[in-house]
Amino acid sequence: MLYLLFDQLRGWLDARGLYMGLFEQVEFRALAASLLAFFVVVALGKPVINWLTRLKVGDAGRSDAAALRAHAASKANVPTMGGLLILAAVLTGTLLLADISRARVIFAVVVLVWLGTLGAFDDWLKLTAARRGTGRQGLFAWEKLAFQLALGLLIGFFLYREGDTTAGADIAHVLNIPLQRTYEPGGAGIAEGLVYMSRGVFVLVSVLLIAGMSNAVNITDGMDGLASGITTTVAFGLMLLALVAGSEGMAQYLLVPHVAFADELAVVAGSMAGACLGFLWWNCAPAHVFMGDTGSLPLGGLIAYIAIAIRQELVMVLMCGVFLVEIASVVMQVGYFKATGGKRIFKCAPYHHHLHLSDWTESQVVSRLWIVSILLTVLAIVTLKIR
Repeated sequence: MLYLLFDQLRGWLDARGLYMGLFEQVEFRALAASLLAFFVVVALGKPVINWLTRLKVGDAGRSDAAALRAHAASKANVPTMGGLLILAAVLTGTLLLADISRARVIFAVVVLVWLGTLGAFDDWLKLTAARRGTGRQGLFAWEKLAFQLALGLLIGFFLYREGDTTAGADIAHVLNIPLQRTYEPGGAGIAEGLVYMSRGVFVLVSVLLIAGMSNAVNITDGMDGLASGITTTVAFGLMLLALVAGSEGMAQYLLVPHVAFADELAVVAGSMAGACLGFLWWNCAPAHVFMGDTGSLPLGGLIAYIAIAIRQELVMVLMCGVFLVEIASVVMQVGYFKATGGKRIFKCAPYHHHLHLSDWTESQVVSRLWIVSILLTVLAIVTLKIR
């Protein structure tokens, strides 16, 4: 909104020497959104935590795994639904500093609000069950999945229609394979051998990634600061990738797809990074608040959406390696348990609990997975130059 306001007043302000040219620079707005989102979470943290405590929407301190019950009990009554802070901060940064007239920014807001509402409803049902005495104990898994798949279907359908045609080739729908050139070096045109996705394939990819990443972040959110710290790293990586995708010169220099106005998503990614960094202020061990499904579901969905919109799905998969290992460990554990009549691959799933039960302290698990996430993000960005 601030960006649009300054854009409307540009002539009047410029005539009086008052126009702030910084607002023309998306890089400035992306970094400003990071700082704004960070301070929103830090400023609102204490009152929101106190409010959640008064409502008694705290963690029950229960675990299905006997080996983790003592660990879970130590976190009993810590307020959850702290994802409300993240939602408020990301929305504030995006609405104030991004160009909200762009469809890709509007879609990002839809993803955030849709999954945030879904997560908040699920959290509220679970965390107030004891106080209510009767009624639902949370959404069923198939209900959450249905809403996630429906969102992926809608976003994929409408995002496909936003594709831009450059020199007769639809770069916004190209399957960006790591190490493959999108353009010929030296501005010689679009490279041969690119794979262009049909509408059906594009929508399918959107459905799988948005639902999959939403659940992957949700599963990873099981230790103080784990999910929020990893998401901070991934979000800063996505901010850089969005700036590259939205700049025709930079995209052609690095030989990656250029998507018009995709750089506005750098503001969204910056807001997400700042919000998660601010949430770490309250979520680092010992946590004062947990994000719950209210925060984890929209964060995962937003990561996937930005990657799809800037044509960097496979690079995003590399950056999100920790998230994917976490959700893969659950799928493997459950499948093997059922197939073998009770045997297990891991001591406990998701994988961070396996590490915890392998004599790693919680702080070691969190810190080391942060380090792995940083290394994966750096490696993913390096692949842009190796083409």
